[in-house]
Amino acid sequence: MSKIQLRLPSIAAQDDRSFWLHDTAISAATNRQEGEQHADVVIVGGGYTGLWTALRIREQAPETRVVVLEADFCGSGASGRNGGQVHSWFAELDHLSAVVGEQEAQQLCVASVDAIAELEQLQKSGAIDMDLRLDGWFWTASSKSQEGAWNRALALTKAAGVDRFKVLSTAEIEARIGSSASYAGIVEPNAGTVHPAKLAIGLRNLAIVKGVIIHEQSPVTNIIPGKCCKVQTPRGTVHGKKIVLATNAWLSAIPELRQYMYVVDSQVIATAEIPDLLDHIGWRDGSAICDSQMQVLYYQRTKGGRIVFGRGSGNVAFRGNFGADFNRSPEHGQDNIRELHRVYPALRDVPIEFDWAGAIDCVADHVPVFDHLREHPNIFYGMGFNGTGIAQTPVAGRILASLVLEKQDRWSSSGLVGISRRLKLPPEPFRYLGAKLVRHAIRRRNAAEIQNLAPGSITRFISELTPGRRVQD
Repeated sequence: MSKIQLRLPSIAAQDDRSFWLHDTAISAATNRQEGEQHADVVIVGGGYTGLWTALRIREQAPETRVVVLEADFCGSGASGRNGGQVHSWFAELDHLSAVVGEQEAQQLCVASVDAIAELEQLQKSGAIDMDLRLDGWFWTASSKSQEGAWNRALALTKAAGVDRFKVLSTAEIEARIGSSASYAGIVEPNAGTVHPAKLAIGLRNLAIVKGVIIHEQSPVTNIIPGKCCKVQTPRGTVHGKKIVLATNAWLSAIPELRQYMYVVDSQVIATAEIPDLLDHIGWRDGSAICDSQMQVLYYQRTKGGRIVFGRGSGNVAFRGNFGADFNRSPEHGQDNIRELHRVYPALRDVPIEFDWAGAIDCVADHVPVFDHLREHPNIFYGMGFNGTGIAQTPVAGRILASLVLEKQDRWSSSGLVGISRRLKLPPEPFRYLGAKLVRHAIRRRNAAEIQNLAPGSITRFISELTPGRRVQD
């Protein structure tokens, strides 16, 4: 039977790792996989999705032998490179409804709210120290073109009888985030920020305590499918009855999945610690802030008083094949620095101490999909988080665990399960060339609209060709 070949990640050099990873000095804490091993379930990928899946399986079936194989160390991928923003799925209620229907979409949103409560309880109990601060998630506008980007989500949540968001005045926004750049928006009060690497470390440690076997620095090179699959690493093989592929953007190596996903990068910077200056301008808490550009800005104040400031770049990987250039921007975050100075002019002289990038697994529907490989009913996967995962991967873990354990429940029967109904993307090279064209148009449009200027009609038309783009009311 033919092998399934996975793409080995380009391990980031120390200087290219995120602030979060530097801050925790996180590294491998478990042994490499060696020799012959056997497992009931083998999970490929030691990020949030893989670790939550392992925990959910052990919760429901403690006798299950679960082995996690991680190429670098747990949290070294997207789970340790993101912006640390925690918010529910209610902001994506329209996208969810389009895929699973309104009723289940509301249930999934509630499940993500429950996941935030679970994170809060893990911190309160002392199980995971993750710097979780539920000071609110702000969805804002900093130009006329961005105004009302949240209207559809606000209307749908109100129609569902859910009071999840609060509309803010200009004065309220400035008083909370210390900037007048964003002047309209809403807040999800029971949301906020987290330290991504601390969360990853905590999940790893919790999984080990719960009996999950984790092997870091153990990249999976090939999987030989069968009734009992052979998962091969450089030093050995794990024989597994069920396999879960939880490798985020690296799933693009599998042709049948690449039809539905594309890989882009997001770029992030972190300033020096400036707690007194941030206090002075009025930004004192752990709020998460986003604006509504097509290449959205997202930022937070860390517990130690840095600003972590990120932005989607729109850089796309040809055939989903990416390497070290997706670990760090060759421009070293210049776009982000320019936007940081626009949003916070008082910080122009503050040093930028870290800049990094990270790959994002995107699907056109903007919400993740779960299934098994077409010809292999015992090889499961979850992908397409589109950069929103901290409160969503605990839910993903429930879905994948139910699929693996062959349970007949709300999770295994979710409308998020099943890839055949999802939107396919154009084949290469048309996808790549089209994405490049759209990216340049979006950048031109953003540059005009942020100054409240109208982009040209051709620029506007091309920029709206993004797959599954949300229509603004």
